[in-house]
Amino acid sequence: MKQNTLSMAGVLAAALIAGCANTAQESAAKVSDAEVHQVIMASFKEKGQAGMDRLNQSELQKACSLAALDPKGLPQSKRTELEQAALAAVKYPADGKYLGDWKAGEKIAQTGVGLQFSDKPDTPAGGNCYACHQLAPQELSYGNLGPSLYQYGKLRGNSEEIMKYTWAKIWNSHAYNACSNMPRFGAEGILTEEQLKDVMALLMAPDSPVNK
Repeated sequence: MKQNTLSMAGVLAAALIAGCANTAQESAAKVSDAEVHQVIMASFKEKGQAGMDRLNQSELQKACSLAALDPKGLPQSKRTELEQAALAAVKYPADGKYLGDWKAGEKIAQTGVGLQFSDKPDTPAGGNCYACHQLAPQELSYGNLGPSLYQYGKLRGNSEEIMKYTWAKIWNSHAYNACSNMPRFGAEGILTEEQLKDVMALLMAPDSPVNK
């Protein structure tokens, strides 16, 4: 009888624990996106170049965040819609010239400052391209999150189509990959038009070390 009583107590305890777990899960499920956003907003404050606006997702970012939780991913129709909208919003050089100074572009590619809380408001942003890509072979330290860009222009040529594609890719990578992790250097105003031209020159100019 004593053993049966202990067994019954164990069953009741297990049921109670399971019930608490279910209640906790139900409570967690009731937390809205707005509540989560409110908690995140309350956890940060503006400082230096880091503003609160960076916590607000664009419609594209929201769609990609939701797709990351869906086993089916982002529907192709939605992906196409987002990419076409991003491409349509690309602003090409006002003077029609794509290439600037590759030497300045190399400095931009190596510079990781900008848009951080420790950066002064008037500090120009860098591209930090080497954090994800191989470019000039002289640079031994580079990341591999993105593809190698060594000999980028030499392999692709400098046709108008390639120039426009490369510019658009740097301006807003979502134009060709809706959920790309690459920064939207032009669309978000991270780099100026002049800086974008310098980075283009680093990638495309025949005398750039990238194309040697």
